[in-house]
Amino acid sequence: MYENTRSAMLRFQCASSIPRQAVRKTGLYGAGICFLKLSMHPLLIIPIGRLRPLLAALAFASGAAHAETTLLNVSYDVTRELFKEVNPAFSAKWKAETGETVSINQSHGGSSKQVRAVLDGLEADVVTMNQSTDIDVLAAAGLVDKQWESRFPENAAPFTSTIVFVVRKGNPKKIKEWVDLVREGMQVIIPNPKTSGNGRYSYLAAWGVARKAAGGSDAVAKDFVTKLFKNVPVLDSGGRGATTTFAQRGIGDVLLTFENEAVLTQKELGGGGLQIVYPSSSILAEAPIAVVDKVVDKRGTRKQAEAYLRFLYSPAGQELAAKHSLRPRSPEVLAKHAAAFPQLNLLSIADAAGGWSQAQKTHFNDGGIFDQIYLK
Repeated sequence: MYENTRSAMLRFQCASSIPRQAVRKTGLYGAGICFLKLSMHPLLIIPIGRLRPLLAALAFASGAAHAETTLLNVSYDVTRELFKEVNPAFSAKWKAETGETVSINQSHGGSSKQVRAVLDGLEADVVTMNQSTDIDVLAAAGLVDKQWESRFPENAAPFTSTIVFVVRKGNPKKIKEWVDLVREGMQVIIPNPKTSGNGRYSYLAAWGVARKAAGGSDAVAKDFVTKLFKNVPVLDSGGRGATTTFAQRGIGDVLLTFENEAVLTQKELGGGGLQIVYPSSSILAEAPIAVVDKVVDKRGTRKQAEAYLRFLYSPAGQELAAKHSLRPRSPEVLAKHAAAFPQLNLLSIADAAGGWSQAQKTHFNDGGIFDQIYLK
């Protein structure tokens, strides 16, 4: 039986379709002979026994030349700059170790909005969020393993942050502590806690600090956040939108945001007109990660996706986190950059509000405390 195949670059013809006189000149006419005609070469004659391995080699080489694995990292609003550096660093390391080319695409937005997009069909290979409840939602939907926190070190959170204040140059309103934010006439910019992890951490930091203060209680904390959000003139859907409102639109006296976003804002948008204030207490913001099991198993990208997330814990990954003002988990890397991360009393979500599950139910679900104080 003869082989017939075509491609854009070459054409195989078997003996039955080649003029007999052309073949006789070679002395190889007969069954089991095929001809490989290249675009820039004369007719080449190859015995069929050698053709199959040649085709296999050509197919492999063609596939290797064009094969490229892609990953999609769906992340929260203020990690764009971090992953713009992480992605090529990982790709280069993976290429050197395996010979495979991997490219990583990014998607960013308010943390809860991003999770909704994944639930609605956005095929994320990995998610890198700023609160565990968002990944729990994906686990409940069967997209992520329910034991996702145990798959990577530090409860699958390779770095942390906290909520700080960004004020105008010279701090004209003399803002130093949380209590200053509820003064009459103060304008505070916070993203929407219903759609943004940044907003949730800011809200829970205020709640926790008020609740832990002398004479504090749930009632005191509720009164405090009620006064705070009366001073919020606009609720953006994500942290980057709130930054734009404050730094570029000039609205507000103080912006509450993640430490890494505050540093970036001061450097790139402040023009020397902004400064960062660290209150004595704030919240511990952990940034969890997970492989989206349903997607990687469908796409065959589990190996690359898991390696990508492990890279965040490597010395190189931890250094990049520190470079972008995220607090590394590595004690060695954190000590190296200690001057960049002022010490302050950090409340965990458990300390502030009984954990994320309780916080979501009590504060952020429809009809919860946030709706009660803001929708009045």
